[in-house]
Amino acid sequence: MENIVFLEPNKIDSEPFTTSDVIAESAGIKHHAIQQLIFKHEADFKEFGVFAFEMRKPPTGSKGGRPETIYHLNEQQATLLMTYLKNTERVRAFKKELVRQFYAMRQEILKRQTGRAELKPIRRELTDVIKEQEPDDQWAYKKYTDLAYKSSIGKNAAQLRRERDAPKKAKAVDYLTSDEIAAVAKRQNQIAVLLEMGMDYTQIKSVVLDAVLQAKAS
Repeated sequence: MENIVFLEPNKIDSEPFTTSDVIAESAGIKHHAIQQLIFKHEADFKEFGVFAFEMRKPPTGSKGGRPETIYHLNEQQATLLMTYLKNTERVRAFKKELVRQFYAMRQEILKRQTGRAELKPIRRELTDVIKEQEPDDQWAYKKYTDLAYKSSIGKNAAQLRRERDAPKKAKAVDYLTSDEIAAVAKRQNQIAVLLEMGMDYTQIKSVVLDAVLQAKAS
């Protein structure tokens, strides 16, 4: 089954959610029926968090039609909604998949938070080494940070923010997956070691890119 649990924005402190139209499609129920259930029990859903929704315009090229209300339900709200649905075979299968994906998303967020905490001392060490080795280069930290990002996940911090609709001044690390955080941490640690060895930016970039090419070839 495709993804039915989302993060929006895809940020480390976002809350996982699913949507009323996804529930309707996956459970084989008309979206209008799901909307009516949510509207009927609105007070119940509000007990478990902010009652979020979006107004989605009709598909491009369709004739007429009004914007459709799409409800966003957190894990508790989605679980509550499941109790209001009849236990058909398709609904039961969807319920199990919903539980799996909410659990997997919680685990991913936990890994991101753990990885981010582990990255902090590595980043501090890199900053200290840069200050020691290249004290007069005001752009040194940005250069090495961009090198770490670009060589480990294929895009620098600014590109990542644009791709993931993050504010320009947002911390790029907050929008990384757990695997990406681990890759960036490994690369920043490598760069710090090379700096301590007395290498300059050009030499370090060459070593790092050679390592990337070797990893792709293996």
